[in-house]
Amino acid sequence: MTITHVNPDTMHKNPYFSQAVLVEGGRTLYIGEQNGVDDEGAIVPGGLGPQTVAAYGQIKKILAEVGGDQSNVVRLVIYLAPDASIQEGLAASGEAWGDYPTAITVVHVAALARADALIGIEAVAVV
Repeated sequence: MTITHVNPDTMHKNPYFSQAVLVEGGRTLYIGEQNGVDDEGAIVPGGLGPQTVAAYGQIKKILAEVGGDQSNVVRLVIYLAPDASIQEGLAASGEAWGDYPTAITVVHVAALARADALIGIEAVAVV
């Protein structure tokens, strides 16, 4: 399996994401929305930063279950509650996810399924 991050020289560069990701071979894993919860499913306290770290932690556990890690992720979709700060979420992402820029979409939504959730993250990985 080969994963190539596509960032044309004619486009702007950003350390947080790739413009596109090309995948050749491998198995595709679709990870449903993960909220910032603890191992019992309770929303972690402390706001967006801790919830972001916890949501990425859930994704890393799922990846590990199938023999993968962050380097296998080809796309992230991040859903933020209406008043959540994109900058605060990205800062926490750097801590929780590391230097694995991939194709990414960030969307403010009217609400998440859980009223106390501030973030939800979906991922697509090739392992």
